[in-house]
Amino acid sequence: MRSFLRFALLAAVPVVAAAQSAPPPPPPAPAPAPVSKPAAVDPFAPLPPDQAAMRAHVLFLASDALRGREAGTHDYDVAAQYVAAQFYAAGLRPAGDAGAYLQRVPLVTYRAADKGKLRWKPARGRAKALKFGTDYVPLADARAATTTLDAPVVFVGHGVSAPQFGHDDYAGVDVRGKIVAFAGGAPDLGNGEVQASFTRDARLREAQRRGAVGAVGIDLAGGRGPGFAALAKRWDRPAMTWAAPDGTGGGPAARGVPMVAMLSADGAAKLFGADWAGIAAAAREPKPAFRGVAAAGRLSVATATAFAAATSSNVVGLLPGTDPALKEEVVVLSAHLDHIGVDPSGEGDRINNGALDNAIGIASLIEEAKRFAASGKPPRRSILFLAVTAEEKGLIGADYFAAHPTVALDRIVADVNLDMPVLLYRFEDMTVFGAERSTLGPIVRRAVRSAGVDLTPDKDPDQAFFVRSDHYRFVERGIPSVFLWPGQKGAGGKAFQDFLKTCYHRPCDEVTQPILWDQGVRFVDVNYRIAREIADADRRPVWNKGDYFGTLYGGPMAK
Repeated sequence: MRSFLRFALLAAVPVVAAAQSAPPPPPPAPAPAPVSKPAAVDPFAPLPPDQAAMRAHVLFLASDALRGREAGTHDYDVAAQYVAAQFYAAGLRPAGDAGAYLQRVPLVTYRAADKGKLRWKPARGRAKALKFGTDYVPLADARAATTTLDAPVVFVGHGVSAPQFGHDDYAGVDVRGKIVAFAGGAPDLGNGEVQASFTRDARLREAQRRGAVGAVGIDLAGGRGPGFAALAKRWDRPAMTWAAPDGTGGGPAARGVPMVAMLSADGAAKLFGADWAGIAAAAREPKPAFRGVAAAGRLSVATATAFAAATSSNVVGLLPGTDPALKEEVVVLSAHLDHIGVDPSGEGDRINNGALDNAIGIASLIEEAKRFAASGKPPRRSILFLAVTAEEKGLIGADYFAAHPTVALDRIVADVNLDMPVLLYRFEDMTVFGAERSTLGPIVRRAVRSAGVDLTPDKDPDQAFFVRSDHYRFVERGIPSVFLWPGQKGAGGKAFQDFLKTCYHRPCDEVTQPILWDQGVRFVDVNYRIAREIADADRRPVWNKGDYFGTLYGGPMAK
């Protein structure tokens, strides 16, 4: 699961940051203050065979030997080979590159190569250079070693156009041939999933669609990002995306207009002059209502980007369907294999093992494949088991697969994603993301009720979980997708929140946590039932009529 800090940088005003999630998140922040670990349990205590099998996968994948499985490292490659071997043992056919289980994913890290130059030319008066670290920090452009712009600047609020929800920052604003400037945070649209979908990528694509030539972010109070001062300290940290053939960045980082700089409040004031006071005042309101403002002058920008190649792999296995009319259609079950590696500084244990995030999701994926094989009943549709790389870098492996699928994209009818089930309590409910937007909803409800629990709404809509995991890359291709978690009813609420506060993306996410492996078996069973019903149904899933995401991304199944 991508960290919320990383997601916030992407959804609000990201700078050079190492995904959906949205495009590459920043590298880990400095080591946090020590936290108390959950009481350790004996990882070798005897268990029933189905529980022991799950624990065995996690014992290996979350071991210190794999050093946190960071994408682009040898440690991740070892984990990928392990999953490939398990897919073989489960009877899956290789469905990666050229008859192999692995799909090679070319990666590239990119970072700002120098401090760049920004110069403001007011309509009246002398041009002035903006100050690095005080007025601005440069952002790397994943598509080019050098980026230059010289254009007028227009402030466009949050940069969000959602007229169907009563909000359009572009209303009455012409940005053709101009640089757009937008603030962090997001407008209140009354729908958490829709609101979360306005990531940086989405805003930059909207700017491009309207004819803009570039973008800059502005640090304003109320944004979800860490603020200009924190960003200025790590302006040259590397980010990651999948690589284009020429060695520059492709994927999410290469969509939309280039975002070339982040401006501080002081820097923005130099551009917008007397209008800045009104912008700043609006930002202080509980629900900011911005208006478009054209700055009186032109901004010239020159930035440089350095690139370094890396390689990783998705792991892909196929269980062929048997129905003559349906076997060419494919249900995808996905989970991310990577984690965040080793903290670059600090003392003591610095390995982020990623037991719950997401070794246990991969263990669930493997055990689900074995359950299909053991059922004695082949599915009618084919099922593709997909372990992806670089989720923690911005859903990069899933995006690469969606752009370079090893089966025809229009054959994929649904994705069921397995990411970070927090199995530290006996779950009394489940939370689902995305199901009610398509005909997957009734299927999910039936599967969840088979476990003796019911569905409950997302208790943390501000966390924007819907766009922070790999299923969203399938949503963006028009494919109905779902993502389930054990819910927070009863004792689950405290256990879930405690994990997020103490061990999420930290070295204490280890197999020695008090993981309830019987709950892992329940989790596998629910997801197996979902996949089984999708695979055996007479009709493929479709979006509900008029659904926002089905309409927005208009895939082959959208109504």
